[in-house]
Amino acid sequence: MSRSTSWALTSTRHECHVTAKKEVPDDKPIVTFRAKNDWSAWLDKEGSTSAGVWIRLAKKASGIESITYDEAVEAALCHGWIDGQGRSDDESWWLQKFTPRGKRSIWSKRNREKVAALTKSGEMKPGGLAEVERAKADGRWDAAYDSPKQMTVPDDLESALATNARAKKFFLELDGQNRYAILFRINTAKKPETRAKRIEKFLSMLALREKLYP
Repeated sequence: MSRSTSWALTSTRHECHVTAKKEVPDDKPIVTFRAKNDWSAWLDKEGSTSAGVWIRLAKKASGIESITYDEAVEAALCHGWIDGQGRSDDESWWLQKFTPRGKRSIWSKRNREKVAALTKSGEMKPGGLAEVERAKADGRWDAAYDSPKQMTVPDDLESALATNARAKKFFLELDGQNRYAILFRINTAKKPETRAKRIEKFLSMLALREKLYP
């Protein structure tokens, strides 16, 4: 099998390259797009049936022309898709996973703001608008979480840390990734009892100087 295969979409300007199966990190194909409209055209054609893809995004230093991360996210939101995990591919590329948004998929406030702008500009598609309406109907829209830069320590966690000096000391020593991981898991708990259990669990972990990521 060759390294890539060209898929013609709606015109010769819309081109998608699919990497050989052996290089795929899971069962989803790796695709490459030059521009946002190429990704959007792919979603128009395949978005309602595909289970997801890995998009190859060129690293800034590579000088390679490709769709950017922000452009990929915007097109995904328009069609009711969402970005997932990312990983490095090689010295010139990195991979970003995109899948259809799940029924329980939580929203970030940043993506909520993006949707508002995309709606105003008339770029939202039926699939994307349907996901927004579902999120508003089941409460996920109002429960959107803050970005790492905006998320602060909630009062209940602050109170719990005040009862355990060892846990508080280690919490203050955590790097940004581990600190946000704890805050995210607490703030996205759907029930008060779940939230309380998570705080108790993290307090015990912190007291033992344990963290979620190495």
